Amino acid sequence: MNIFSTGDILQFAIRIEEDGEMFYHKAALNAAEKEVRDLFNYLADEEVRHKRIFQDMLSGIETNPPAESFSGEYAAYLRDYVDGKAIFTSQAGTEAMSEELDAPSALYFAMGREADSILYYHEAKRFVDEKHYAAIDRIIEEERKHFHKLAQMKKKYT
Repeated sequence: MNIFSTGDILQFAIRIEEDGEMFYHKAALNAAEKEVRDLFNYLADEEVRHKRIFQDMLSGIETNPPAESFSGEYAAYLRDYVDGKAIFTSQAGTEAMSEELDAPSALYFAMGREADSILYYHEAKRFVDEKHYAAIDRIIEEERKHFHKLAQMKKKYT
């Protein structure tokens, strides 16, 4: 028995991209070096684009959320689950958004986040219709490129 539906998996992916966008915007604001700031702004834009792709996938499937005690309860549960358990835990997110986070640390954190996203999307692919495989594969490839860009930038600090 699956605990989560295809809709849930896609909503998780949307939340992962939202959290990534928020991190990259904050990291860009905190970056002292223009090159690092530009990279983080680029990655924030990419997260927005990925979110739209997942939203399009989600709009194409029927979702049957469980009965709710109040409107939006299930969506709130999914957000809290992803924030607490997936790529961006609450503690890691708070630490990553710290203004004291230096460029090498921010780059290292971002690399881990991209790697975790790649793993999540590989696993998530098992739960979606085959017609979405190509789009997810493209996002996985883009996440790999993001990881590589971050790794190249981090090398400048080591």
